[in-house]
Amino acid sequence: MSAALTISETDGLPRVLAGLDMRRSIPLREHLARHGRLELRRGELAPELEASGLSGRGGAGFPVARKVRAVAERRGRPVVVVNAAEGEPTSGKDKLLLRHLPNLVIDGAAALARELGAGEAFIVYSASARHAGDALRAALADRAARRFDHCTIEAVELPTGYVRGQETAVVQYLNGGPALPTVMPPRPFQSGVGGAPTLVQNAETAAHVALIGRYGSAWFRELGTSSEPGTALFTLTGAVGRRGVYEAPLGTPLRDLVAEAGGLEGAPGAFLVGGYAGAWIDEGTAASLKLDDASMRTRGGTIGVGAVAILAGAACGVCATARIVRFLASESAGQCGPCLYGLDAIATEFERPRPDTARIERWLGQVSGRGACRHPDGTARLIASALKVFRTELHDHEPSRCTRTR
Repeated sequence: MSAALTISETDGLPRVLAGLDMRRSIPLREHLARHGRLELRRGELAPELEASGLSGRGGAGFPVARKVRAVAERRGRPVVVVNAAEGEPTSGKDKLLLRHLPNLVIDGAAALARELGAGEAFIVYSASARHAGDALRAALADRAARRFDHCTIEAVELPTGYVRGQETAVVQYLNGGPALPTVMPPRPFQSGVGGAPTLVQNAETAAHVALIGRYGSAWFRELGTSSEPGTALFTLTGAVGRRGVYEAPLGTPLRDLVAEAGGLEGAPGAFLVGGYAGAWIDEGTAASLKLDDASMRTRGGTIGVGAVAILAGAACGVCATARIVRFLASESAGQCGPCLYGLDAIATEFERPRPDTARIERWLGQVSGRGACRHPDGTARLIASALKVFRTELHDHEPSRCTRTR
């Protein structure tokens, strides 16, 4: 996957992707030459995070300062976990950061650990991202040889899988169990790695933390919207000129981001925004869509992990959705009925000729909000959007006779 930077540097970008060189991993000396050393005393980072309004970039969009505060208020020495497992098939931002800008992610982990008084931190990546893992381990070894960080930071390879990157699955794996979601409570901030209060943040989030620690909350809020400040990394795939990872302020019109990526390849069929737990957006709506959660919520979706997949106009949206739903059903952790049986039943119905949309809608109400984790919820959101965007195609769809590309 290629990568590019949106907007010119005179517009305040790039930030997270500053110094990116797709040919190599940026070593510590170059990283420091660009950003300088992150010098923070304990107690200085949390107020800046609060003032920045930074929200997590892993999909849920939870305020980072609130999670930090929740861990800090617990008894016991905390643990920090940076989650770069990235099980979402349409996203590549975290793998890119670990492979090419690992020191920025490590800086964020170290800064959070210092703020919380944590003695150890873990950076977790997927087994399918070996090159990213190698770059991360090399960066950690370089820093350890220089005694650069005040705490122990360890890279951990996680088995590949869609739900294995869920935060409770990551914590359970670090505790020696299977990488599968667990029922909450307790939540990780209450009892996580080794029973300690644990802060889990996404890799991109850690990179933003490192920059806020250096440049401050006011700088961070210069871009984005008042309610959703800062920039985010967006992975563009599908029918677009230059597929890759782009950085843009939150609130950027989707059409502007697509233009930066070389424009559309022909007439689009629809846009999948937010990854497999996101929502389909029709072409007409996409023309005025802004990339922030406030805009997406009015359309039943979320920007999630910042993934935007563009379906070609010649492709079949029903076939594409059926394939995605079957994948999501197969990725079930198998720990609860709504996920194990409900998603499989919906996937099977979607694969039938002329799917019964009324039945699917009824089943969505039976699985949404009832799973042991949020996997059924994200799947239900995707399917609900497909029922709206592809309603006409669903009414007459014959999978075995579909002549459109898939």
